[in-house]
Amino acid sequence: MCGILAVLGCSDTSQSKRARIIELSRRLKHRGPDWSGIHCHQDCYLAHQRLAIVDPTSGDQPLYNEDKTVIVTINGEIYNHEELRQKLKSHTFRTGSDCEVVAHLYEEYGENFVDMLDGMFSFVLLDTRDKSFIAARDAIGITPLYMGWGLDGSIWFASEMKALSDDCEHFVSFPPGHIYSSKSGEHRRWYNPPWFAETIPSATYDRLLLRGSFEKAVVKRLMTDVPFGVLLSGGLDSSLVASVASRHLAKANVAKQWGSQLHTFCIGLKGSPDLKAAKEVADYLGTFHHEFEFTVQASSLLLKLTKLLFLDFVMCLSDTSFSFQEGIDALEEVIYHIETYDVTTVRASTPMFLMSRKIKSLGVKMVLSGEGSDEIFGGYLYFHKAPNKEELHLETCRKIKALYLYDCLRANKSTSAWGLEARVPFLDKEFINVAMGMDPEWKMIKPDLGRIEKWVLRYAFDDEQNPYLPKHILYRQKEQFSDGVGYSWIDGLKDHANAHVSDAMLANASYVYPDNTPTTKEAYYYRAIFERFFPKNAARMTVPGGPSVACSTAKAVEWDAAWSKNLDPSGRAALGVHASAYESTEDAPKLSAENGKLNLSQKLQGVEATV
Repeated sequence: MCGILAVLGCSDTSQSKRARIIELSRRLKHRGPDWSGIHCHQDCYLAHQRLAIVDPTSGDQPLYNEDKTVIVTINGEIYNHEELRQKLKSHTFRTGSDCEVVAHLYEEYGENFVDMLDGMFSFVLLDTRDKSFIAARDAIGITPLYMGWGLDGSIWFASEMKALSDDCEHFVSFPPGHIYSSKSGEHRRWYNPPWFAETIPSATYDRLLLRGSFEKAVVKRLMTDVPFGVLLSGGLDSSLVASVASRHLAKANVAKQWGSQLHTFCIGLKGSPDLKAAKEVADYLGTFHHEFEFTVQASSLLLKLTKLLFLDFVMCLSDTSFSFQEGIDALEEVIYHIETYDVTTVRASTPMFLMSRKIKSLGVKMVLSGEGSDEIFGGYLYFHKAPNKEELHLETCRKIKALYLYDCLRANKSTSAWGLEARVPFLDKEFINVAMGMDPEWKMIKPDLGRIEKWVLRYAFDDEQNPYLPKHILYRQKEQFSDGVGYSWIDGLKDHANAHVSDAMLANASYVYPDNTPTTKEAYYYRAIFERFFPKNAARMTVPGGPSVACSTAKAVEWDAAWSKNLDPSGRAALGVHASAYESTEDAPKLSAENGKLNLSQKLQGVEATV
């Protein structure tokens, strides 16, 4: 990932303005620590912070057409750039960068070229011949982009909010799958797949077509000139990514430079579901596996309980890579980087943030990850309660459309904080068209027929002759990333927040935070940190709100009456579904009338289980 900043139509063209824009661009240096560049044309500035993945030696930005009348600053990867170059044989390319095709495609096709791009991207293009410009974001919003407006009439674009929040009067998240043209002064949607209209598809399930389209999605993302790996949680999605990548790595160009043994990375609590499963998958695939552990120390309340009960051995802390305190210490930095106060995103981003730092220290600059599968296939555990195929399909459409606010944001910003790029094969445009084109009846969870969540994906890779994964991994129950790293991580976060947010603070939350009012102490704690970094109303409005259970949308909460009493984003909130679900709404973590802490009986049950 790179960092881009563009300011167009400034009233101030002095040297001090240029210096200010360079200063703001440096706020994105974590995204692109390898090189920086800026192009100024009259009252327009295009700046770039580069993370060199393809053509590290000559692909510095901004990029240009032949006579430098068209300038582009872009964050992303264009996987079909070689194919596109074949359509641009009359053009002269200056670099081997995959992104240079954008400038030449604009010359050839005008503004109507964006749907030709196969990749993840956010870019701003300036045509100096008429001082017009366009900005565009990839189909799903894998790469972040914000748009802002200055008091002087200037228009701003940046990869992260922190680069424009201080200097813009108002700013918003740029909508995925859209292009903005200065000529019309409007956004228009360039990405218009059949599923976006939310009509119910009817295509028959073709397991070989689904498998083949996913393998293609993984293979095209092996395009790199630097060391890479796979984030392997041990769950279905990341395990399939690792399996397909390991099968095809030897044939990829990157193997000639960096070898054909795949590197995999996992983080979790010692003994957590993820670490155990990931190690087994890594051994099965023969990858070079890197395992990062962290420990969760007992909360102050639990420590008092253990002393009272003489259970001094309740938690045996081993020598591991990260401690719970390191996770807590990182929270402010995590929220600064991910630019959200959404509870699930913060929970999952923290271990990912810590792991990314370790991965980058090993010299790796790019990783493949498994985001997007649960949204496409109805993989979250709450989908067990989908009343019919129509509701399931509509919910998957809503989830995909909102990915840029949640998992895409987390995967991109948690890794980019350390100059690491995350690629997501499940969000490949062609693969989504195949997966979302099938009759959603096939995605319905039917235990009586042996169909658990994401059965269509599992069965597609259930190959008896040439297995992709061990059977029990292929059919492992869904774990959300923040759950899979270890349930104690989430419980520890709640205890920490309970200790720092008083009952009075939560009772008055609607007055302090009238928009997206936090309803738990954990949410309040994250919101307070966010507000210190991003105090403007425009910033807080970029974060979604509304009720959710086990990562559902607000609409899906209606599927089960009990869920409205247990609005927790953990997968364990899917009562009666998750193997480790809270036993009832009374057992689930929630605010009490007295102090907002977990009830004593639940604490004691946790102690007994640990012992």
